[in-house]
Amino acid sequence: MKHLRSMLLLVVLTVALSPASSQQKGKASFYAKKFTGRRTASGERLHSDSMTCAHRTYPFGTLLKVTNPANKKSVIVRVNDRGPFVKGRIIDLSRRAARELGIISAGVATVRVEKYTRPVGIPFKIEETFDLPELDLEVTTNPGMDYKPIWQIEEQDKIANKQKPEEKGHKQAQDK
Repeated sequence: MKHLRSMLLLVVLTVALSPASSQQKGKASFYAKKFTGRRTASGERLHSDSMTCAHRTYPFGTLLKVTNPANKKSVIVRVNDRGPFVKGRIIDLSRRAARELGIISAGVATVRVEKYTRPVGIPFKIEETFDLPELDLEVTTNPGMDYKPIWQIEEQDKIANKQKPEEKGHKQAQDK
């Protein structure tokens, strides 16, 4: 019961301390290779090649835009873990996200984090129209012709080409 109360308090504090401002600036680090395959706080497994992160307050599934002001590179990551629990750090990135931002060699870098909202638009809208030829895939047969699939024709050929055992022995005797 005590554990349940502490978990409930953590959830309430997480919601209450959600980032009021839409932008944060602070230090970012990334997961070490040894954590690949381990479960995150959301229950997912950590993959070093995925574009995910750990954040203390944003809900799981939230998309964040992380920008490295030193080189102006940005990535979009999805929150799937809690942390970092090191003073002064605001986000832990997957290894791939850190590589895309150019912070692997530094280990820790200053970044800007903001909630990412997808642009509103019509998904899968075709920009241009194409005139495609109409294909006629109908099979027509003449009254005297039987249409048979090639696999049936091949089977009939195999059966027709097989010789009966007595004919086969007769042919071998002629060859001698």
